[in-house]
Parts: sequence; C-alpha cells; structure tokens
Amino acid sequence: MKLATLCYLRKDGHTLMLHRVKKENDIHEGKWNGLGGKFEPGETPEECARREIFEESGLTANDLTLKGILTFPLFARNEDWYAFVFVVTDFDGELIDSPEGNLAWVPNQQLVDLNLWEGDYIFLPWLERPEFFSAKFVYCEGKFVNHQVRFHPPR
Repeated sequence: MKLATLCYLRKDGHTLMLHRVKKENDIHEGKWNGLGGKFEPGETPEECARREIFEESGLTANDLTLKGILTFPLFARNEDWYAFVFVVTDFDGELIDSPEGNLAWVPNQQLVDLNLWEGDYIFLPWLERPEFFSAKFVYCEGKFVNHQVRFHPPR
C-alpha cells in the first residue's frame, strides 16, 4: 500500500501542472499531473504535501485545503495507492527547474486538453465543489476501467 499526496496549486484562473518527462521508469511518464508524491515515514498528509510541493516546484505552501481522497486499487506493482488531494491557493516563492518534469501554469479551462490519466478528467472538476470526496478509480494495466465516488457535504 502506498500513501501519497496530489496537490493543485491555483492562482488567477490557472493551475500549476507538472509534465512528467524527466524521471526514468516513471509510471506517470508523459502525463501531466498535479504536484505531490509518496509519504515519508511519520509524515502527515499536510507535511507530505508541503515537502513535495517544495521539492517539485520550489514553492512554499502556506495553506492547504484537503478536498478528497482517491483510492487506486492495484495501481502499480500490485499495490493499492491512496492519494490525499489538496488545493493550494496561498503559497510563496519562485519556481525552480523541477527534477520531476516541466512545470507550467495552465489555464483551468485548458486542463482537459492535457495528456492526463483518464480518471483525472473526471475528478478535476470536483476540486471546485464544496463537498469532500472519496473516490475509487480502477485501472488495469494502465487503462481506466471504472470509478465510484461519494461526496460528503460540508458541516
């Protein structure tokens, strides 16, 4: 089982996306993703998100909003992946040359034009909703099979 974060930094109608083209043997090679990655021992989701954002972009996240949790059964190497999904609108710093890929501020309405994982096209609009989501996305050999979701109303 892998625990990970997936973070979408947003400003002025744009989202910071990472084109995964630099890392060898990258399961995400050629795809556009939000920032994030796997937990290190003892990290909270917020600590992991802040560390990954800084390592991949050079930016410091000041405030994180947890929007949902994604479950990916047997996503890679026969392991289930669980991703804590954050939106970040308050951050500081200057972008670096990311070791993971090429960073770009993409207009929100053009996110659907990128080479994303198929399930991303489904859940990215949920980032705008007030509800918290818990979803499962099933892939088989890298191909999208199905998904299910439950929205939890804000209290």
